[in-house]
Amino acid sequence: MIQEPVPPSHAFANTDRFGEPVVRRSGIRARLRRYEIATRPIDPETEAALATRWRSLPESARVNGQLIGRRSTGCEATHGVFPKCNFSCKPCYHSAEANKVRVDGQHTLAEIDRQMAYLRSERGHGQFAQLIGGEVSLLDPQDHGDALATMRRFGRIPMSFTHGDFDYDYLRAVVTDTRDRPRFSQVSFACHIDTTMVGRSGAKKPSDEGELHEHRARFCEMFERLENDYGITSYLAHNMTVTPANIDKVADVIRSCHGQGWRMFSFQPAAYIGNENRWRDGYRELTSDRVWTEVEAGAGTSLPYGALQFGDTRCNRVTWGAYLGDDYVPLLDDTDERDHVAVNHWMTAFPGNFALRGRAESVVRFGRSVVAHPIVVPATARWAARFVARGVGWRQRWWSAKPVTFVMHQFIDAADSAAAWKLIQHGERAVEPRILEAQERLEACAYSMGHPETNQLVPACVQHGVLDPIENRELAQLLPLPTRRSRQGPENLPDPMPT
Repeated sequence: MIQEPVPPSHAFANTDRFGEPVVRRSGIRARLRRYEIATRPIDPETEAALATRWRSLPESARVNGQLIGRRSTGCEATHGVFPKCNFSCKPCYHSAEANKVRVDGQHTLAEIDRQMAYLRSERGHGQFAQLIGGEVSLLDPQDHGDALATMRRFGRIPMSFTHGDFDYDYLRAVVTDTRDRPRFSQVSFACHIDTTMVGRSGAKKPSDEGELHEHRARFCEMFERLENDYGITSYLAHNMTVTPANIDKVADVIRSCHGQGWRMFSFQPAAYIGNENRWRDGYRELTSDRVWTEVEAGAGTSLPYGALQFGDTRCNRVTWGAYLGDDYVPLLDDTDERDHVAVNHWMTAFPGNFALRGRAESVVRFGRSVVAHPIVVPATARWAARFVARGVGWRQRWWSAKPVTFVMHQFIDAADSAAAWKLIQHGERAVEPRILEAQERLEACAYSMGHPETNQLVPACVQHGVLDPIENRELAQLLPLPTRRSRQGPENLPDPMPT
């Protein structure tokens, strides 16, 4: 049988089977190309961002279990978008000038758009970003929801930081549209609640952490109701500042509240940073080991943090695990070399993350990752057996396990941050051990703010300790508080200045 010659593929580029001009064939190729890139173990954009971040780490932080530069570029946060707060906390990590700036939704959204665009260009897709400044619930709920949507649009996973002193109606207005339909399938909130805070409804000046347990429970119950009403799931983090006055209550907070619905317990030992008027003596008495010992007492077990690290362990200690009833079981044992090996296999097989990807896309990407590094399968199986053994065997009710992460974040004193940051800006190394330590910790920082105007990623300790006062003074000129013409006269609200 004689076959007619097959025309070259480009002959069909501009016509369909009826000879009509089309561009479908090239469009399909472009879509397939995009899909192939999107389902790689790691997309080129994120791969480049991770490589850059790894190179910027100090040698002390370049360990096999380091998440920064291998799976994440680090957490991100907003700055200068709504610095005002209606609480008076001791200590406060924000500058004394913060409450001289009015809350302005137009400014907030414009700044978030600008900052997130910059972070996306520098750090790729799928990074965790915190909507933070002063108190996020002072934003109009529509603006709050729009801010979360903007962050998602730039491939960020947003978390709203709050003191939690708002009601269900406000929460519902944030996450639903004008037709009372869900805007998001899942939301993340971090609630800072402890006895250093002054102003909470029903607990203006709490003297004991136990007085706040009902407030902690009420916050979680709002999100449980939200899921029942709208199907919106949540990730809730509990933040607590630790001072010499409340350190002996840390363990009780964990024991009493771990079943309320929190997915993370984060503790920040007080540091000399932010508003100097609210500092107290004795903060330096709180060593990382002292605080972590109390966290372990609350969890009822040791909390290993060496197998999987997030930045510098002098800044961050993190333990991932799960509760089986009242028993907490860490995912990893940093004294077992086999767990270190398993971590290395996981990060080799699954660089980057699967956040904000479609389900089908993620499944294909996962499959390609396993095919490229098949040893991850037996390595994971062996790790799972060890994890089960730590949890007292297979007879446990594993299906009822509740994931909980424990975190301690140690801020750097403002004076040390300023000295170290100045040296970093000039490309110099510190000689004094204390400043050299601060310099290394800033270089490995897992929590940064984007400054597109200077093309810089700024560590949080530098932002709060060095830049916030300057930034908030400028914002007070841009967004001054309302004034009154007279005691009887109406408020004279200045026209919003261009953002």
